[in-house]
Amino acid sequence: MDPGIPHHVKEHHVHQRHFDRLVMLSDGVFAIALTLSAVELHPQALPGQSLLQVWARPLAVYFLSFFLIGVVWLRHRRTLAHLYRVDAPVTVATLVLLSLVALVPVFIRVLLEDQNASSNNGMLVYALSLMAIYVCLAIGWGYAAFIRHLAPSVAHPRAWGWLLEDLFIAVFFAAAALYSLHWHVLALLATLIGVGMRFNVSSLEKKAKALDEQALEQAGSHDA
Repeated sequence: MDPGIPHHVKEHHVHQRHFDRLVMLSDGVFAIALTLSAVELHPQALPGQSLLQVWARPLAVYFLSFFLIGVVWLRHRRTLAHLYRVDAPVTVATLVLLSLVALVPVFIRVLLEDQNASSNNGMLVYALSLMAIYVCLAIGWGYAAFIRHLAPSVAHPRAWGWLLEDLFIAVFFAAAALYSLHWHVLALLATLIGVGMRFNVSSLEKKAKALDEQALEQAGSHDA
């Protein structure tokens, strides 16, 4: 084969390369965000405080953030795993998501450094940032599953359930932000909306499992 002759790359190979690069970038950003979350821990001991009192709040925030970032990574991995290709809007949504994930260590530092219990500015910034992250997840999955139909293997009820899961967590952090602003009535309303979403998620998952069982029965009847 003459190396001087240009070889055309097949379209599905191009899509696969785009997909692989997006996955590698995503995993890298998530790994850095998880690592820097620990770097941001700089507890300062006050007179009379024990070691447990000094480290309790920073470690609680760190492990909570590690868990939340891990859940975001799992949900984003699930989204990419069910897409047969990625397009420009999916890529843009992922980049916006990653930009917010990379800032989580900064939000942690703001939360830890805010010692003003009356203002709750640190909690407000933290809650709004996590709400924005889950809104990005919901937008990315909603576009891919329902607008571009890039995940045809996912049953419709399950796709809606996954979307509501992301929106439920976004609403939960919205309620936390409202509570930090002392808007307790709106925070309670957002909480109730989130609970309603969570119940709908369970109902949709039951429908999806029923469809899975029906598909297995049909496949078994065809084999027989």
